[in-house]
Amino acid sequence: MNTLSTLRVADLLARLHRDAEAADREHVEAIQARISAPGSSIEDLVTELLVEEGADYRAAYRDRSENFLAISHDYGRFLYAMARSCKAARIVEFGTSMGISTIYLAAALRDNGGGQLIGSEMEAGKVARARAHLDAAGLADLVEIRPGDALETLAEVGGTVDMLLLDGAFSLYLPVLRLIEPRLRPGAVILGENAFDPAYQAYVRDPAHGYLSLPLPDEGRGNAFTVKVS
Repeated sequence: MNTLSTLRVADLLARLHRDAEAADREHVEAIQARISAPGSSIEDLVTELLVEEGADYRAAYRDRSENFLAISHDYGRFLYAMARSCKAARIVEFGTSMGISTIYLAAALRDNGGGQLIGSEMEAGKVARARAHLDAAGLADLVEIRPGDALETLAEVGGTVDMLLLDGAFSLYLPVLRLIEPRLRPGAVILGENAFDPAYQAYVRDPAHGYLSLPLPDEGRGNAFTVKVS
């Protein structure tokens, strides 16, 4: 048995996924409507979002303080599997939100024999809720969630990083990666959830930067799988 399949964690995750679906329904429908509008596309939407974030990414996400903006159940299991396969002992997560993805990653750390997950989340209310969810899962001892701007909170992560999850403001994916980059070990896994930013894509796809990056089959969500190869 692994930690994900324990009753305590499995029941909590099932409830949180239901809560996330309910809380995010209107937001998801609004996004889908923008994409489906005549003459529009997901590329147009991404450009609009990057412009909005470029103006003030803090304000852009403050308006979504009640949204989970959560990963799916299947993607959560993928995160768990990746953390197990790379034997992660130190994980950095940009964009903790309500802590659903954090639970999957912390469960992997537990089953790997222990370690530390350092997360960053701008919204104080989300930080409190994520910590409560980790307490409920029995995984809080493995996780430090740092409130505030990731460009400040993740400036020092303490040691070699085995895995990095990027799931916050799209416009910060590349700056956060560059911030963590000196700590990434060869073989480290970088997962970009909705990694639409052309600058980020160009950077990780350029072999000169020491990465191998592939898009994931994800029905247009733009998820990217990257490995630090040198």
